[in-house]
Amino acid sequence: MANKKAFALRIDEEKLAAVEKWASDEFRSTNGQLEWIIDRALREAGRQKKAKSVEPNKEE
Repeated sequence: MANKKAFALRIDEEKLAAVEKWASDEFRSTNGQLEWIIDRALREAGRQKKAKSVEPNKEE
């Protein structure tokens, strides 16, 4: 598991409310939703490697 670092985030109240609602709709915490948004944006910008897909063990 990756180490996590805490930091303060200043965000407009309306944006935070929208993220909180989105997180609730997807059964995530607000923090988890923000991490998901950031991860997706980093991958789309080519700044983070795509997550490795887990392939089931294939029996021959």
